[in-house]
Amino acid sequence: MILDERLEFADDAAVAVGVGTALLGDVIDLGGPARDIGVGKALMFVVQVTQTFTSAGAATVEFTLASDAQAAIAVDGTATVHYRSGAQVLANLSIGKAPVVIGTPRQGAVYERYLGVVVTVATAALTAGKVNAFLTSDYAKFQAYHNAY
Repeated sequence: MILDERLEFADDAAVAVGVGTALLGDVIDLGGPARDIGVGKALMFVVQVTQTFTSAGAATVEFTLASDAQAAIAVDGTATVHYRSGAQVLANLSIGKAPVVIGTPRQGAVYERYLGVVVTVATAALTAGKVNAFLTSDYAKFQAYHNAY
């Protein structure tokens, strides 16, 4: 399977968040409100760690799949939440781990036009940490290909 660039939120993106909440990487324009973003095919929401997360303290990180009517997805709690990972401790955020691999919800809140990933860091600021975040139809067969242009 080839990962579609349009289904990618973050590619080896630094999670440069002090204690607080921020939008991570890009958003996907769904074109309008929808309930089934996979058009009949289940999609997986995946977050992979590409650089181990570190902190001077006992930081935790939560990944939220959220949608909003605006491309700059609100981080003040007003965006529509579709999934929250819960607070992930640093031990779960080492290189090669995938702290989030879950099917996108097909029931519940309607997806607004823009879909993205919101990251919340609690307890202590991060000193390092990078991730890939994307949607895919089959994570077990996922293979990233990079153009050599």
